Amino acid sequence: MSLIEFLLLLLIAGITGSLGQALTGFSRGGCLVSIVVGFIGALLGTWIARKLNLSEIFVINFGDISFPVVWAIIGAVVFTGILSLLSPRDRV
Repeated sequence: MSLIEFLLLLLIAGITGSLGQALTGFSRGGCLVSIVVGFIGALLGTWIARKLNLSEIFVINFGDISFPVVWAIIGAVVFTGILSLLSPRDRV
């Protein structure tokens, strides 16, 4: 994997993570947190898709690595939803 492929993978993970956070309305952190949420979302979403015997809908390939965009967004929504339920509420 070249440096450009790695940077593109980080960009796609950041976009999917920020979309997942935006859909749930829960956001803690900045760009690095969105990248981590995107990668965790890709793992979680792919695991859910395999358990339900669903095919990959939209996949971006970087060399020998494939990144499932739709399942990453769904996984990021599930992951940030769980995080928002487990995190303490801010008092106003």
